[in-house]
Amino acid sequence: MSKKLKRKRGDRKDGYLVKETDPLHAIAPYILPNRADNEAVLTETIDMTQVIAYIEKKNADGPEFKYTFFHFICAALAKTITLRPKMNRFYSGHRLYDRKEMLFSFVVKKKFSDSGEEVLSTIKIDRDSDVPPLEQIYQKVRKIVYSVRKSDDTDSTTDKMNILLKMPRPVLRFAMRILRWLEYHGRYPDFLMYDDPYYSTVFLSNLGSIRMSADYHHLANWGTNSIFVIVGEKKPTPFYRADGTVEVKEALKLSLTIDERIADGFYFANSIKILLKLFENPELIERPIDEPIEL
Repeated sequence: MSKKLKRKRGDRKDGYLVKETDPLHAIAPYILPNRADNEAVLTETIDMTQVIAYIEKKNADGPEFKYTFFHFICAALAKTITLRPKMNRFYSGHRLYDRKEMLFSFVVKKKFSDSGEEVLSTIKIDRDSDVPPLEQIYQKVRKIVYSVRKSDDTDSTTDKMNILLKMPRPVLRFAMRILRWLEYHGRYPDFLMYDDPYYSTVFLSNLGSIRMSADYHHLANWGTNSIFVIVGEKKPTPFYRADGTVEVKEALKLSLTIDERIADGFYFANSIKILLKLFENPELIERPIDEPIEL
């Protein structure tokens, strides 16, 4: 389970300062201080055969709000990051931190039309809960979707942006400079931080739900978000067997843009192996979130 550490000098309200780091990672934020200058893009074409069967089984009783690939992908990411804690790190103020919480952000479209409004949503993954990650995410996403699509209200993030946008441009520029200074020194206001998707562990874009494909989305220099995930469209895809023959399977592309400073390539590769293992054996997602997975 997640460990509650006592706050020490140098810690932030949202992160524990990482003091034991190699010189390469210690100097990295001074050489390339912007997150967008440190992007590593990892793209996997994932065989969804086992997940399709698993989701169909979960929906066998015909629930009003169905389990989807998006719920499973979020849960698989949550379990992977729990088992690979460096994936939940971030840089701010030229320092490296372990994030205290695991937050996932995504966009919910009220209506699938050109004029349909988009609402920003953030959910917290409880790593101390006995509830498996899939059930946590399913229940939280269902609550958000029902709330968003039955209400004419905007989300709190949009409300706060609208308040800022009422300021004259010079005043807004000055206000943003103050917010950046507060962020650099770990004093960014709580009421702004939680609702801001750029302060989450993972920011997801489910392009498959709108039948769109893309392999890359940039990180932002604002906030602390170190991982952006694009979920592509599920479609028939050729896979090559060892003997050179081809088999067509239902698959989707999963693309992760990661701040490469939070860990090294070997760590990222082993993290992806765990993620793929969950897609091959989806029943593992029902185990406790911190239960190790043998590769």
